[in-house]
Amino acid sequence: MRKKISVRDLRMGMYVDEICGNWIDHPFWKSSLKIRSEKELSELQQSRISEVWIDTSKGPDVEKRMEEQKAGLTNEPSREFDAVETTAVMVSLDEELIRAEAIIHRAKQRVASMFDQARLGQALPAGEMMSLVDEIYQSVSRNSGALISLVRLKDVDNYTYLHCVAVCVLMLALGKQMKIHGDILKSLGLAGLLHDIGKAAVPQDVLNKPGRLTDEEFEMIKVHALRGWEILQQVYGADDIALDVCRHHHERMDGTGYPDRISGETLTLHARMGAICDIYDAVTSDRCYKKAWLPTDALRKMAEWQKGHLDERVFQCFIKTVGIYPVGTLLKLKSGRLAVVIEQTERSLLEPVVRVFFSTRSNAPIAREQIHIGLSQDAIESVEDPDKWGLDLKKMAGVE
Repeated sequence: MRKKISVRDLRMGMYVDEICGNWIDHPFWKSSLKIRSEKELSELQQSRISEVWIDTSKGPDVEKRMEEQKAGLTNEPSREFDAVETTAVMVSLDEELIRAEAIIHRAKQRVASMFDQARLGQALPAGEMMSLVDEIYQSVSRNSGALISLVRLKDVDNYTYLHCVAVCVLMLALGKQMKIHGDILKSLGLAGLLHDIGKAAVPQDVLNKPGRLTDEEFEMIKVHALRGWEILQQVYGADDIALDVCRHHHERMDGTGYPDRISGETLTLHARMGAICDIYDAVTSDRCYKKAWLPTDALRKMAEWQKGHLDERVFQCFIKTVGIYPVGTLLKLKSGRLAVVIEQTERSLLEPVVRVFFSTRSNAPIAREQIHIGLSQDAIESVEDPDKWGLDLKKMAGVE
């Protein structure tokens, strides 16, 4: 159970699930931690933070602890609790979209700054990047559909930066789907954020070339995986998961990838996850040389590739993560109404919750209504391209 308390009421052994405030206002590189020392307790209570959220499933409840102390029942240190996944209060898509937009705006600026520092050979801001990963993680925990839908809406000009953010989001969501918890999950998010840092060493005219690359230019692009691995070793001190995903997210199960042409069981689970998340975001984003594929088309194509290129088990988990009809997908229903997917359902990946908003028969907007396809007499007729209808995806999703 999560509970907001004053930092004055913090005690040893409590699990801080979220620090309320800006990351620069406290001395910790992450916003969730277990209070294990007097030093940590003192630093947090003397910071500019006034409140925190605690998780009483992972540490003592403030009232219980204070009652025990008043009664003189215990002077013993708090017992250790098994590490389990941090949980956040689930919220609606509409509520989380507002926060998700702000997160993406901040993330783009931070990642752009990170790339600039990498180009100059400067140390990358490790604490700042982990703080960003934690912020993204909290949003994914509240409603993963918000960030997953918004990170696809990137401009060609800022593709490189927001692609890193998108892969971070997808790695966290996929990791949660695969029951990966705690620090390993956060490391996967950081790996997604850093996986393309090697592109800082690729000439911009090659990276953003609108036409077909020459063989020489393609070789320059391919070097980014190895160059990124070197950057992370030299000026970041990244963990093994980030290093692995950075170097191997372009490897394939059949050994046809790069830079090391490793295959099969030699590829770690983390690298296989990174490959899938990287491909999905790349093909569903507008690029300087191609238009984005619809998410449903991307999943269908990736399903064709999986036997040779992708880990089939991880890909099936990825489909469960984003859904057959990912959040933000525009659908035409058999009633003639247009609807946007706003939520996946446990009942079936083919029966999402949608918001109808337009009638193709009267060619006019209609009152918005939320319906569960599986519980409705209506049904999905087709997936539609928003450009065909001149629609703004953000407005469709509810961000006015």
